[in-house]
Amino acid sequence: MRSPIRVLVIDDSATRQVLTAGLAADPAFEVVGSAADPYEASEKILRLLPDVVTLDVDLPRMNGVEFLRRLMPRFPLPVVMVSALTQRGNDISLQALDAGAIDVVTKPALDRAGAVERMLVELRTKLKIAAIADVGTWERGVATRTREIGVALEEPPEKLIAIGASTGGPEALKVLLTRLPARGPAVLVVQHMPPGFTQMFAERRDEVCALPCREARDRRPILPGHVYVAPGDRHLAVVRIGDRYFTRCLPARSSEGPCPAIDVLFKSMAVHAGRSGMGIVLTGMGRDGADGLLEMRRAGARTLVQDEASSIVYGMPREALMNGAAERAATLDDIAASIVRFARARPG
Repeated sequence: MRSPIRVLVIDDSATRQVLTAGLAADPAFEVVGSAADPYEASEKILRLLPDVVTLDVDLPRMNGVEFLRRLMPRFPLPVVMVSALTQRGNDISLQALDAGAIDVVTKPALDRAGAVERMLVELRTKLKIAAIADVGTWERGVATRTREIGVALEEPPEKLIAIGASTGGPEALKVLLTRLPARGPAVLVVQHMPPGFTQMFAERRDEVCALPCREARDRRPILPGHVYVAPGDRHLAVVRIGDRYFTRCLPARSSEGPCPAIDVLFKSMAVHAGRSGMGIVLTGMGRDGADGLLEMRRAGARTLVQDEASSIVYGMPREALMNGAAERAATLDDIAASIVRFARARPG
């Protein structure tokens, strides 16, 4: 029988009791303790040695992001952020993802029927994923993430790059996108992320990338040398009209899987981009993207997945390799170099 996942809850609000009771009620978890501020949390992490940590954004004496920045280099742990659904909370949560957090869950309205249980279901799922995450990849990425491939392309090519990511994706995307030159093909990104986060996620990537990065809007022309991030509550797809590509942002059905879905983007790339497309699956749990990437490869596109050594969770890349969708697995540096080579290659 598998041992329960040991969780430390760090929160100074009324949500702490909700999290503690909700996780303790699930036999898959053992709440080993809770803390109300980072100093108490530091002591309990060293003493209790939890498998995973939930971390509130707003804490007394030191906010959650600053605590995370100090924690990860000295004592790397899988951390899931718990954030209020506000612009400030979303922005700080994205900073936390950059600082090494595995994922983020938004706090529920405690007086709204069913909201707490829905949040607890999401939190349990993300904690189970976090518990098997390789946080050592974050440490290895910090040392090299400022390197760039400083080769500008002679002409912006009419090719498209589609990238899908989930758990661990924000950091992997930061590393990958900062290695791409300013002049190159358009890049379309699906990152599993809740509504309210994707616009600020795009804005934060825009600050560090040579390519302009923005949240995708429906029926807009896709420009070379730009990055388009799928909205958190819409599927992102590509359509070709004449010799131009356009975005489509499509509503999700309740019976579907994740939204935004990587498969939706990849399948549209297979139909409308064909040999002019390149598909990449990065770190994440599950198998979203595997079927769509296979369709892209059958349509003549180039296909890659992130290698296991650099992935926080090697679920989606493994699935794409196992079903024959990916040509090979590669490091983030290798993927960036492959994008540049693909962009420079002549059609056919």
